[in-house]
Amino acid sequence: MKYVVKLGGASLENKELLHSCGKAIAELVGDGNQVAVVHGGGVQLTKTLAQMGKVSQFISGLRVTDAETRDAALMVLAGRVNKSLVAALGQHGCAAVGLSGGDGHVFRARKKITQPDLGFVGEIAATDSRWLDAIWTMGAVPVISSIALGFDGEYYNINADEMASACAVATKADALVFLTDVPGVKGADGEVMRWLTLPQIVELEAASVITGGMLPKLHACRDALTHGVKRVRILPAESAQLLPDLISTRVNEGTEVMVA
Repeated sequence: MKYVVKLGGASLENKELLHSCGKAIAELVGDGNQVAVVHGGGVQLTKTLAQMGKVSQFISGLRVTDAETRDAALMVLAGRVNKSLVAALGQHGCAAVGLSGGDGHVFRARKKITQPDLGFVGEIAATDSRWLDAIWTMGAVPVISSIALGFDGEYYNINADEMASACAVATKADALVFLTDVPGVKGADGEVMRWLTLPQIVELEAASVITGGMLPKLHACRDALTHGVKRVRILPAESAQLLPDLISTRVNEGTEVMVA
């Protein structure tokens, strides 16, 4: 089976969590699955920007990205964060190849048109999975940072959830799993919803129950499901050890997102 696993938040910042996530992904690969990992690194980027004297600003969960912030994102996401994840997989005997979305033109971007303008924030305009297929053929795991190259020659910061969804669609993945620093999607009563349908997402968004960073995540879930990805799950990173069991057994952690 093909899996796309998206890592972000505390799972990239906490060494113990990163270790357990790496182990779970390595087990998936050991079971004969093809796995691609897409990662963000917003926490690390925010810290680096603060050290540079820049204040991070977000609009609807997306980072306002001027040229200096974009260059910092290249350094942090495609550099330190990417290579730390490659190392975490390597600790468990799993060969991994780190790349950005711009390498091999795997992901091409166009500027995201918004009001107000977000700067060098992009959206996925085209995909080419041949390099990912080549890495899988060699028995390795592609580890992809959420940076993509635009047709204008500029690098763009891409929401990692959106890139994970595009990766799952492009590779015709059987499952897309978001390992997050939250227990799942919470309903109006504050309880985690074990099952969430696409119509419910519309209702919860309209009622402002879902806001901030969860919005682009659920939009990414919707895009994946409506373009052929069979299963989409939001799973807390603390429960990463359940990752190899998601398909074969009933897992009562996180939120399963479904078409209806």
